[in-house]
Amino acid sequence: MGYSIVAFWAGIFLYLAYKLFRCIRIIPSQDVLIVERLGKYHRSLRSGFHILMPFIDRDAYYHTLKEQSIDVQPQICITHDNVQVKVDGVLYLKLIDPVKASYGIDDYRFASIQLAQTTMRAIIGTMELDKSIGGEKDLINKTIVDAIDQAAEPWGIQVNRYEILNIVPPKSVLDAMEKEKKAQISKKSSISLSEGERDSRINRSLGLKEEAINKSEGEKQRRINSAEGKAREIESLAAATAKGIESIAMSIADPGGASAIKMQVTKTFIQNFLSIAKENTEILIPADVMNLQNLISNLTEGKKPAVKS
Repeated sequence: MGYSIVAFWAGIFLYLAYKLFRCIRIIPSQDVLIVERLGKYHRSLRSGFHILMPFIDRDAYYHTLKEQSIDVQPQICITHDNVQVKVDGVLYLKLIDPVKASYGIDDYRFASIQLAQTTMRAIIGTMELDKSIGGEKDLINKTIVDAIDQAAEPWGIQVNRYEILNIVPPKSVLDAMEKEKKAQISKKSSISLSEGERDSRINRSLGLKEEAINKSEGEKQRRINSAEGKAREIESLAAATAKGIESIAMSIADPGGASAIKMQVTKTFIQNFLSIAKENTEILIPADVMNLQNLISNLTEGKKPAVKS
């Protein structure tokens, strides 16, 4: 009997000690404790040392004020063109009002996940597959954030952002997209090659054109230079001939000049005659060729000799 009483009072003492110990609360930074007194909300305890009233106060909810990242599990969504895609993401939110988060909803994390998934399905259902997996992720993220933020105001939370991690279409669609992408790359490659060949031909033709122009300009300049050279040569020959004729005329006018001219003409005639009088050569001989004196007189005086065969 004595041991039973001792055990009873020992149990009572341990229970009271536990209750007193539980009345002492040390709250870390960025955490909050919701305290109820007699079943009603009493106060919110922030970071620091706090003492609760034993048997009256009760720590009902414990929250963190840090920004939380919540995984949104993959779900099947159907696009506007009836293609099933698997979508997952990450939701970033922060607790603003601990009281609303405690009494405004049963589980704000679960509710936020469910709202993100339903909103995701609704948005994907209005988009084609190409847009949903293309450049429309920012629009999807913003729409989900706006939808959750409006609904979460009574929950005491603030949704900062939502990020889509993966949008995975079926394997058959991936294969078709890969084939289409390869075809587009092949098409671009063929176009690039043809354009390169076209540009190469154009460059070659322009080069040949410039080469022909340069050659023609060079030939033109060569002919001009040649013509100018011939003209100067003719002018020089004409000037020299005129000078020679002038000298001959002056020599003829001098005493004994006529005889010298006749002697020179006779000499030239004989040399030319000997040069053409070759074997197997038919020539026409003037009738008075044997009368050399008359022939020289006729040549020097400009008369035409009689010719016979």
